[in-house]
Amino acid sequence: MFSSPKSPGGASVVALGEYQPSQVLTNADLESRVDTTDEWIRSRVGIRERRIAGPEDTVASMAVAAGGKALAASGLSPEDIDLVIVATCTVQDQIPNTAATVAAKLGITAPGAFDLNAACAGFCYALGVAADMVRGGSSRNVLVIGSEKLSDWVDWEDRSTCVIFADGAGAAIVSASEEQGVGPVVWGSSGERADKIHLRDGKYLYQEGQAVFRWTTTELYQVALEALERAGVEPSELTAFVPHQANLRIVESIAKKLGAPQALVARDIVTAGNTSSASIPLALSRMIGRGELPSGSVVLTLGFGAGLVYAAQVIRIP
Repeated sequence: MFSSPKSPGGASVVALGEYQPSQVLTNADLESRVDTTDEWIRSRVGIRERRIAGPEDTVASMAVAAGGKALAASGLSPEDIDLVIVATCTVQDQIPNTAATVAAKLGITAPGAFDLNAACAGFCYALGVAADMVRGGSSRNVLVIGSEKLSDWVDWEDRSTCVIFADGAGAAIVSASEEQGVGPVVWGSSGERADKIHLRDGKYLYQEGQAVFRWTTTELYQVALEALERAGVEPSELTAFVPHQANLRIVESIAKKLGAPQALVARDIVTAGNTSSASIPLALSRMIGRGELPSGSVVLTLGFGAGLVYAAQVIRIP
């Protein structure tokens, strides 16, 4: 489907799955905890409610739930998966890695397994790696999961951050195919601005909101357009645009600059909040579940976040 360098074969996303914790935290709930209002939150970030993990939910358990749904939807068995990648930036313990644990809990025997930290761009990074592994012949079926428990890293007395972040997981299975269902990844970084999003005191998420807003709304649409160009897709051919769900104003600003008014724009942030690397697969899976992305839909993804890092690619919905 997409133009790309010669390779042994193609790679396609064949299934998706998602998991959200059951606890809903509304803006009204936050009004009783910090000095904020529903109107302020909606006008600044566009969020109405978000999901917060309970003590029983971990990065690994949410990844297992989402990955299990993707595996079931794919029709593949655990034995068919030969690589598991978990994109996350919120695990409490770096050792052991999350991916090997998740694979074992899903009954996947002896796969390659590693974690990938590209913050909110993590899913797009992991999807790019998975597709290239498949195209290069190193893997046949790859389980890619974005899973985050951001609530563990939020200062619940800081009204500038506690209203934004949330928890959840989204997963995709990338398999060998006769055609290219995943376009080339366009990625990069701006490490000189790494201080704009970091852990304050080593334990609380902090971001310089205005600087991040300027960066995303003035520079990243060019990354999205390059991903379209490298995939051989015109903006007019897009079915949907599914960027990282960072902020509704950011999402709508980038979408406007793409010049694809016919494309459906994901606005999952309104009810899911900012779930970092989980946000894109979570939004995609939910959109498919609502019947908004029929088979054959052409979707542009764009991830961006701490690092500062970014990545984009075009995918075709199975």
